[in-house]
Amino acid sequence: MWRRGIGAALTSDSANLNKLVSLQMERSLAVGNVTRVQEFVLLGLSTRPEVRDVLFAIFLTLYLMTLLENTLIVLLICRHSELHKPMYFFLCNLSCLEMCYVSVTTPSLLAGLRTGPCRVPFTACMTQLFFFISLICTECTLLASMAYDRYVAICRPLHYPLLMRPQVCLGLAVTSWLGGLLVSVIKTACIASLSYCGPNVLNQFFCDVSPLLNLSCTHVALTELVDFISAIIIFCGTLLVALASYSAIGVSVLHMPSAAARRKAFSTCASHLVVVGIFYSAALFIYCRPSRIRSMDLNKVLSVIYTVATPVCNPVIYCLRNREVHVALQRTLHWS
Repeated sequence: MWRRGIGAALTSDSANLNKLVSLQMERSLAVGNVTRVQEFVLLGLSTRPEVRDVLFAIFLTLYLMTLLENTLIVLLICRHSELHKPMYFFLCNLSCLEMCYVSVTTPSLLAGLRTGPCRVPFTACMTQLFFFISLICTECTLLASMAYDRYVAICRPLHYPLLMRPQVCLGLAVTSWLGGLLVSVIKTACIASLSYCGPNVLNQFFCDVSPLLNLSCTHVALTELVDFISAIIIFCGTLLVALASYSAIGVSVLHMPSAAARRKAFSTCASHLVVVGIFYSAALFIYCRPSRIRSMDLNKVLSVIYTVATPVCNPVIYCLRNREVHVALQRTLHWS
């Protein structure tokens, strides 16, 4: 329901946003296109004062919930030795990433809802873009690694201690983080090297790839090609690994003799697939298109899904529904 409300608010804002962009274009033409943009104006999620307070309360609650859930998971995994397993090692990495991830985009979303359109210096905008790209690429790789871990645990249990030994898990985690940084360096450098002559209004609540490409006054074909290829490699590559892993798990589950075991495994895999499907669907729609996106209102709605909704759901789906985590949580509460 709240997603439909956001969509309605964004649609009603379109006329006001178009007027603001037109005025900004007229000003930039009056000054001259030779002036390089020194700052960007983030319009935020909505410009309607009557809905901004409600949305601010909703997203602040979701932000705090995400931080609380993931902090709890990290503390439980670090404190309890029975959770020192490959699956929880990846979950700990994912929780740390989620806290960084939401802290890159959500504060600017909340600031826009609180004060309206805000100005962001060029350097700060590129810095936010760098961390955002790095973290979203790392999350894709971590989700694929977690899917592979579950595949080995269910489909090849006898080989699990060898295939998922600590050195392998550490290598996968380090590769995920370093791979995200490498991709982000390349993409951010390409986008920062473009010329921005005006207007400088971003119809988004954070510095994102497509709105920045739309504002560039130079040829962006090469940058779009780099963005498209990296998106195909990162998003599609990790998505194929995740789908292949869960498909193999599904086949293996069908051959389980116990009906109760089949139901439990299917319930777990289905919930994982829902989160993976929502995250990848929104991200692929935005980042795997070779041309610049014109429907910025739709872009903002989809951005809310994978920058706010998915991070708040991941801890519940992947960890807090787990029996071992429940036992560890009860022991922690009992000790305190």
